[in-house]
Amino acid sequence: MSTDLTNHIKLPEGNLQKQTTTMNLGPTHPATHGVFQNILEIDGETIVDSDQTVGYIHRAFEKLAERKPLYQITTLTDRLNYCSSPINNMGWHLTCEKLLGVSTPKRVDYLRVIVMELARIADHIICNSIVGVDTGAFTGFLYVMQYRELIYEIYEEVCGSRLTTNMGRIGGFERNFSDVAFQKLEKFLKEFPGTLAEFEKLFTRNRIFMERTQGGGPLTVEQALKYSVTGPNLRAAGVDYDVRVANPYSSYQDFEFDIPVGTTGDNFDRFQVRNGEMWQSLRIIEQAYRKVQEFKGAENDIFHADAPAYYLPEKKDVYTKMEALIYHFKIIMGETEIPKGEVYNAVEGANGELGYYLISDGGRTPFRLHFRRPCFIYYQVYKEITKGSMLSDAIVTLSSLNLIAGEMDA
Repeated sequence: MSTDLTNHIKLPEGNLQKQTTTMNLGPTHPATHGVFQNILEIDGETIVDSDQTVGYIHRAFEKLAERKPLYQITTLTDRLNYCSSPINNMGWHLTCEKLLGVSTPKRVDYLRVIVMELARIADHIICNSIVGVDTGAFTGFLYVMQYRELIYEIYEEVCGSRLTTNMGRIGGFERNFSDVAFQKLEKFLKEFPGTLAEFEKLFTRNRIFMERTQGGGPLTVEQALKYSVTGPNLRAAGVDYDVRVANPYSSYQDFEFDIPVGTTGDNFDRFQVRNGEMWQSLRIIEQAYRKVQEFKGAENDIFHADAPAYYLPEKKDVYTKMEALIYHFKIIMGETEIPKGEVYNAVEGANGELGYYLISDGGRTPFRLHFRRPCFIYYQVYKEITKGSMLSDAIVTLSSLNLIAGEMDA
């Protein structure tokens, strides 16, 4: 029996215009990894155009910060990029210290570097393993996720929390690192490199993975610079900009490491750059740990700066010393006035330049605080890099950009 229906279809007279279909990718699609919407115009399975919508989980962090003393704002920064919240925390503390004129000891700097690089690895583990899942490979996710859990165990030893850590304080840390924390760090440094090497072997020469990622979502240098893209997405396009090198903070100038860069800026390059950054983060952590071990005696107990007006005193001092009791009361009750000033401070977040623009009018809370969220900025390039690609590539491109919805809707 013939299946040719040509003779049975009556075509309209006149010029026929091609019709496209409008499709919603999100805000509740499970593969978008967050609550945001992509309105796609598709011709068959080819993306013709798209519009992005954010704001579904807007939590008004910047306005909330105007009613909170500096130390309470740390918990707001946790919930920006919650995959690497310690970097957010440290970035905020560095901003406060810049305004307040607080100088931190070297040991505090090195401990912060360890924590921030662990957070970078945890973030890249999630991003790259999910890129694998979205291309149909679940094994790589299982290989590396156990080491994200080990990183969370290190966080737990340092501050008692795992995901939204509220880690550290203005001037340093709440407490010194325990022996157990260092033991878990040693275990991580010993075991993770082998697993990371296996993870790379599962993907980088895998024909299916290469065909699903190479050439998808290409980002040119011109596009990246036009949209102010930073972080791994910019470096995958071939620009070696890294805040840790361009404007060192927390003594990053004391470490030797390379900046992985790509050439095409496509999904595969972004995956490769993040893999390379994990190796460099391991290299930095090893150097920082050796430097921490070189401190002896009383120096080995230093975990915060001498800034009594902003750093909570120890409980034993609060109970026995009037001066410590006064400082404790003023800090907890938010009665410590901060100096007038206007500062911008940025750190190299796991997904780009994370900046804090803080304006103080001399009161007890910020007059204005703006978060420079890298996700919010580079999400706008999604429209350009998906145009002309297949619908099946839309999710992989979202994953390789490492979009975190919480960071877009501050």
